[in-house]
Amino acid sequence: MNTAPNIYQIGLTDINGRETNLSEYSGRVLFVVNIASKCGFTPHYEGLQELHERYHGKGLVVCGFPSNDFFGEQSQEDEIYKFCTFNYGVTFPLFAKVHVQGKETHPLFRLFVENSRHGGSVKWNFSKFLIDRKGELQDRFAPFTKPTSGRVTKMIERFLDQHSKTT
Repeated sequence: MNTAPNIYQIGLTDINGRETNLSEYSGRVLFVVNIASKCGFTPHYEGLQELHERYHGKGLVVCGFPSNDFFGEQSQEDEIYKFCTFNYGVTFPLFAKVHVQGKETHPLFRLFVENSRHGGSVKWNFSKFLIDRKGELQDRFAPFTKPTSGRVTKMIERFLDQHSKTT
């Protein structure tokens, strides 16, 4: 019996302070990323927005989760939102800051790091997690992997296409 929490039922707070969860994205492919505004990988926002624009209509949802666990996101949520939208034109969903490592790891990221196939600690900002339409972690990409790299886009397309073959 699977006792792991359902990804869609884990409580979240969006960037505006609204209590929510991922249930509104059920049936979509999710690309979950721990983000930071002051990091060498911050330009990845550009690629994340590009993925959002290219694949959102096909069922992809990029989800940004700020974290200061690596000291790259010391701003408050309103400043994070302004930074992302003004500097990178971000229109994908952003959430409140979370912990991605340590004792206070958010339950969503705990689910990822404890995954038997793609788990392991989050070692830096811009770690990326690909979730299929059933809410299961299917792949993980290191911070240095650009969001628009061939490996990432092929995996996203693979899981987006699985839906079209079954409908």
